[in-house]
Order: sequence, then C-alpha cells, then structure tokens
Amino acid sequence: MPASASSSTHFPARASARVAATAALSVALVTLLSPAPAEALSRRDQAAVESIDQRMQAAEAKYREAMVMTGNADPEGARIGDEALEDMEDVMADCAKQRGCSPTTLLATYKRLLKLNVDAQDPFAGQLDPADADPDHVDLGEGESDPLAADVPEAARAAALLDDRRHRFDEMVKYNPAVQAGIRRWLTDMRPSLMNSYENYQYMRHLMWPHYERAGLPEALLFGIMAKESNGKVHARSRAGAAGPMQFMYATGQRFGLGKDSHGFDTRYDPYAASEASVRYLNERMGELNRNIELALAAYNGGEGRARRIHREHPGQDFWDESVYNEFPAETRDYVPMVIAAAWLFLHPKQYGIEFPKVDPRPAALTLAQPTSIYQLTICLGSGGTRDGYMRALRNLNPRYDADTVLPAGTVLNATTRVAGLYNRWCVRGARAELARTLVLSDPDRAIVRTGTVTRVADTAVAAAAPQRPRTYRVQRGETLSSIARKFSCGTGELARANGIRPPRYTIRPGQKLSLEGCGG
Repeated sequence: MPASASSSTHFPARASARVAATAALSVALVTLLSPAPAEALSRRDQAAVESIDQRMQAAEAKYREAMVMTGNADPEGARIGDEALEDMEDVMADCAKQRGCSPTTLLATYKRLLKLNVDAQDPFAGQLDPADADPDHVDLGEGESDPLAADVPEAARAAALLDDRRHRFDEMVKYNPAVQAGIRRWLTDMRPSLMNSYENYQYMRHLMWPHYERAGLPEALLFGIMAKESNGKVHARSRAGAAGPMQFMYATGQRFGLGKDSHGFDTRYDPYAASEASVRYLNERMGELNRNIELALAAYNGGEGRARRIHREHPGQDFWDESVYNEFPAETRDYVPMVIAAAWLFLHPKQYGIEFPKVDPRPAALTLAQPTSIYQLTICLGSGGTRDGYMRALRNLNPRYDADTVLPAGTVLNATTRVAGLYNRWCVRGARAELARTLVLSDPDRAIVRTGTVTRVADTAVAAAAPQRPRTYRVQRGETLSSIARKFSCGTGELARANGIRPPRYTIRPGQKLSLEGCGG
C-alpha cells in the first residue's frame, strides 16, 4: 500500500515529462507531414481520421480519470494514467501513417494535459480546509478551478457534447414533442418570463457563468435551469423552502457549501455561490446517472434519491423511457423538458424569431453619496433606456440588502457602468433626487383626516407639551421594518436589534408586536 501510494504521488510529474516528450515528437511530425486536403480524401480515409480523433478523446478522458484517482490516493491511478499515455502515443503513431490526419489538431490535447499536470504539481492545490464541515468542499484560490468540476470524466465528456459554440448540446438532449411543447409555452404565455430571465441573467452572467465554463458545462444549461427555477430573481423562494436563483433546499445547499454565513446571510441567495454549488451538484449527479442530462435534471427537481433508485432499477434506460418517465412525479416530468426548451431557445433565438433584450451589464462599483435605499435608487435612476428600470438588477447584484432598507452614505453597491453614470446625474442632487426621497419617505397614515370629540385648547396644549411616545407597535399588513422605522424616527438596524430581528431580510409578519425602544416617536 505505501509503495502504491508513492507511485501515485509521483505520477503527475512522471506523466508530465512523458506528455512533454510525446508533444515534442508531435511538433516534429507537424513539420514533416502535410495532410491532404479534406476534399481529396476518400470516405475510408475520412472515417479513419475520425476514428483516430475519437481514440484521442477517449485516451484524454482516461488520463483525466487517472488524475482524479491519483488525487484521491488510489494506487490504480498510476497504472491507468500510463495506459492512457501509451494509447495517445499509439494514436500519434497511427496519425503519422494515416493520409489526412493532422498532428497539429492532436497537439491541443497535449497542451491541455501539460496544463493539467502543472496544476497537479502545485503542493497547495486542492487541499481541504480542516474547518470545513463538508468533506467534499475544496477552498479554491482566485482563478483556480474545482478539480471535481474540471477533471471528472463525467464533466469532461459532457463538455465534449455540450459545447455551446458548436451547439453539441443539441446532440446530448432529445428534441422531442415534450421539448417542443415546452418551447411553445416559453414563446407564448411564458414569453415575458423568458425575456425577464434573459435580462436578469445578463446582469449576473459575470458572477455565474465562469463556474460552468471552468467545469466544461454549457451556458445554455445554466440559463435553462435558472429560467425555470427562478426567472433570474435571486430572492425567489418556493413554498417548499427552495431559495435563490438556483432554488436549493436548505439541507442540499449545506452539502454544497451554501447556508448562513457569519453575518446570518443565507448564501443560497448569492448568485456566485449558488452557481458554484449547482456545478458541483450536477457533476455529482452525472457521475451517478451515466452522464445523462435529462436524468440529472430530474434529480435536480425530483430528488437525487429517487433518481438514483430509478436509474438502478432501470439500468441503461434514459428519462424518456416509459418505465423511467412514469416513476417521476408530474412536476418533474414538466420540469425537465421546460429546462431543455429554455436552453434550446437560448442557443437558437433567431430560428424562433426571438430578439432578446439588449443589456449593458458591464460591472461597476457604486459608492452612495448619501443615505438611500434600493427603492429610492430605482425611482431616481429612471428607466435609463431599459424597459423596466434597474430595481431587479440592483437587487440581484446586492442580495444582502432588502429593497427598502436605508443604507448609510459610503455603502458600496454592485452595479453597472450605466447605473453609476445615472446615479451621479440624477440621484445625488436635483429635483428628481428630492422627488425620490419624498416618495420613499411618504407615510400613508398622514393622509388620513381624523375627526372626533372636540378637545379643549388647554388640554391640547398640555398634551403637546408632554407628548406620549408609544412603547410598542403592532405590524400592519404590507408594512416592512424599514417603513416602521421611518414612521417612528428610528434606524432600521436599531429597531431590528431591539426586537431580535436578523439582517439582511429583516423579516416581520402582520400582527407581530414590536418594541419601539430607542425610537423618537
């Protein structure tokens, strides 16, 4: 056992030298060989070239699998890695003999493997944080990719089929009547939801897409899941308790690094964290479910335990097989084709006459010059060339803040270059800034004209001289903690602390009794 472990430990370095040597041989071959033009090849030669390419892809996948095994101290990793490299050498030799085969194309594989070995030799790469309760969680440095996302064969093979640029997603999923019915729904009654989902996603794309890109998963799949789950609203919450843009249940989210942070914020609402967790979840499901996208999506919606059991009882059958399909609840049977349909439209908008909203999502930091809320910003910013203004974008980019929470001057918000420019023009000073402030501070109770018994002037004077401040207040329907704080001249945070209400959502309910300790009346 110790000997095998040692062999596995040194496998990346040994393999790197071997890959480099074979790559050098390939470079020499490139200078010697001039492959015949594709149009001059016979069908037999074309088939042979395609077979060589497929063998190289299989060898690369095998090598990546070996890297994962060695990373987990599996002694079989070294042997499988050596076999994969020998397969690649054989492929290169056959390519040199085959008319029309280009060693230049195969060099891309070696480039990827050399990069993979450099990463593997980093002594700090992939170390577990002892304080992390999740044994599968890897604390990644900036710019690093999760080895469970980048090197697992399930993700690598899926990536080969799910490359958006070549639309191989189309080859991975079935374009059947159920998916077509989903496309029809997105294009008719649900068209506004599709457009909103796209616009919301564009503002968050820089936070969500890199995780999928590093994992080799398609952007279309990310969009399809997000559109069906939440329409791109980070504060979305289902009746069952699923929350955030990717709608994780709390217990499932905890397994993949989501949950309450040190400030009490539920990171399921954070688009960056939620996207990263969904990548890890999908890779885990594809590993269990024969890399089948439909089954992985069914697990995402209908529960991984159910999906595993159905897959185990019906090996080799996909989601659309009757015996499998009918085992899932109606909600899941609707969910899977709707996700695929949204992804399909994301890839083929012109085919269906779709023109998605044009969005300028370039990120920028916005420092508040004076106390304000997202509601107040929404009013003073105006539409600014958009259809619906910027409230949803600001909420999605700043999930820790409620829309009506007054934020102090100096607070830095995530925004866009467009929003930052509009803020400086309309929200710092001027008539629109004052109007926004007036509207946000307006109290409907002051519109009520109260009449009653006549009060003597003397009694009124005494009452005015010694005003009685209420000590408690009962929450009315439609009120928020911030609106109550404004009504009684106290800070939202101060009122929350006096009543044990946790930020950032400051959740209250109608009928709840609040202490007004510290409020000015």
